[in-house]
Amino acid sequence: MTKMRAMIVPEAGAKFQMIERDLPVPGPREVRLSVSACGVCHSDSVTVEGTMRGIAYPRVPGHEVIGTIEALGPEVLGWEVSMRVGVGWFGGSCGYCAHCRRGSAFACETVSAVTGVTRDGGYATHMLADVSALAHVPTDLDVVESAPLLCAGITTFNALRNCGAGPGELVAIHGIGGLGHLGIQFAARQGFRTVAVNRGRDKEELARSLGAHEYIDSEEGDPAAALLAMGGAKAILATVTSEKAMQALVGGLGPNGTMMLIGAVPTLTVNPTELLLKRAAVKGWYSGTAADSEDTLLFSHRNGITSMNEIYPFENAQAAYDRMMSGKARFRVVLSMGV
Repeated sequence: MTKMRAMIVPEAGAKFQMIERDLPVPGPREVRLSVSACGVCHSDSVTVEGTMRGIAYPRVPGHEVIGTIEALGPEVLGWEVSMRVGVGWFGGSCGYCAHCRRGSAFACETVSAVTGVTRDGGYATHMLADVSALAHVPTDLDVVESAPLLCAGITTFNALRNCGAGPGELVAIHGIGGLGHLGIQFAARQGFRTVAVNRGRDKEELARSLGAHEYIDSEEGDPAAALLAMGGAKAILATVTSEKAMQALVGGLGPNGTMMLIGAVPTLTVNPTELLLKRAAVKGWYSGTAADSEDTLLFSHRNGITSMNEIYPFENAQAAYDRMMSGKARFRVVLSMGV
């Protein structure tokens, strides 16, 4: 095969276009992947809508990628053709300054390796990846079902293991959607006393089946008061995208508690006095490095954690993206390349 197909965003705000192009030749410290599956994430809207600096069009989005190494560039060590690998939002590290070495490239003014944003991603049959972005994928993980673990999974898993809670302590998962349904599984398997918080009772049975020990219906009363009645949360994983809903829950933190924000809201108002008196905090968290991706995949594999997905063929990428953006998907959307 000498050609590949890709879904490109020709310019900010445009619809996807399928194109055929020559297979890319990997450069130094790069590999070429044959893509098996790619998750469709809300963060892909950054590329589609052009809301992040450094995007050159046309661009191929997609940062929840699982595929197989097909070709190696010069200076590639430790990786071989036919290895199954994953590539997430973190598209590689230049290693020049502390930002990249700590996996915080978004803080850098010269960011150059964000998968599907500043370099082409996985809405394609093939893609190039920097070796520092590669994560080993267990060979018996389903490639299509596991693709969302490279963003939704790593974000929730990484936030929870850095939230400051210990086994047996109270952790609330706010929202039971694309992030929250994974967060409940990770929290329960990490040994936390897991409380699911959501509007209404329609997802209570699902939350408990995923591992939640308690359930709070935020429409039945004050959800913060309900958490305080349980002793106060050591951590709250806020996956929702409603400022009002977050504000209603932050008061449920216990002493030294932390609200981990992984749902993007334009603004958030908190009571600083309450934070001071409790020594509590509100902390943002995004994704992680390739090593974090490997940890997420291995933990998920060993503990039976799975993403609930709607699967679309690669050719229907526009419909898949529209479905994801509608907020009606249950719970993630994945493109299958049919490999």
